[in-house]
Amino acid sequence: MANFKELLPKINSFVFDIDGVLSDGSILVTEKGEQLRKMSTRDGMAITMALKKGYNIAIISGGNSQSVVHRFNYLGITDVFIGVRDKVAVLHQYFKDKNITSESVLYMGDDIPDYYPMKECGVATCPKNAAIEIKQISDYISDKDGGNGCVRDIVEQVMRCNGDWFVPEK
Repeated sequence: MANFKELLPKINSFVFDIDGVLSDGSILVTEKGEQLRKMSTRDGMAITMALKKGYNIAIISGGNSQSVVHRFNYLGITDVFIGVRDKVAVLHQYFKDKNITSESVLYMGDDIPDYYPMKECGVATCPKNAAIEIKQISDYISDKDGGNGCVRDIVEQVMRCNGDWFVPEK
């Protein structure tokens, strides 16, 4: 495909990894053992806008931090799967539960656990600082790093392509 944007009109669903995509991949561990992550508010705004326009959004992560669940629920994301060991199985169940086709799903991942689920989706994308193996299978590599606007980048592109992005009143 010469231009990945030709695939975007089919997209009605997004699936994101957390660490390295929605967060910058670094983890701050408190004395009580809680793992804290830094996330972009601009990514959050784009997610909120997509949800309001009817896009499906799911989070699938091997991590197991309840604090991220609170963040995603606050944004309106109800399909949050954490502590996942088999991302492909969870992804296939998500397709079935939402009655969506793999071709209508854009997946953004950054590292080896995302390799196989990315290959199951219509559009595979990654942040600029993703692992080389992930970059090699991606239809699009954001010019933004994980946790620093890569989610906003791809959500905005899809929504603009589909005429769903914000248009100011005159």
